[in-house]
Amino acid sequence: MLSRHQDPIIAIATAPGRGAVGIVRVSGPQLQSWAETLCGKTLTPRQAHYLPINDADGEPIDQGLALFFPGPHSYTGEDVLELQAHGGPVVLQLLLARCMEAANEINSATGQARLPNLRLAQPGESRNAHF
Repeated sequence: MLSRHQDPIIAIATAPGRGAVGIVRVSGPQLQSWAETLCGKTLTPRQAHYLPINDADGEPIDQGLALFFPGPHSYTGEDVLELQAHGGPVVLQLLLARCMEAANEINSATGQARLPNLRLAQPGESRNAHF
């Protein structure tokens, strides 16, 4: 079996249930272009950007924060996008689904998926085992 260690991964990073803030985190190589397309703007590294997170039709799912940490200067050593939105399972599942959908959108410049192989992280899976 081929190793999937290099695949970008995504997960809801907050405890299940309702909360004031919920986090969806993506980690993997070369996320910046995809992240900026998803967020609709250039993301300054390590700076919080308050913005609408839109669905594929441009309608807002929620207003929240997007933080981009380029590797190797991130917790995982890879690029990391963190989306912080209102807590609760419905909003977080919508954000997760939108991220997956945006990953499979075709980049008109390359004719390829924007973030191929993005997958849900397995329980306990982490990219920071070397720390």
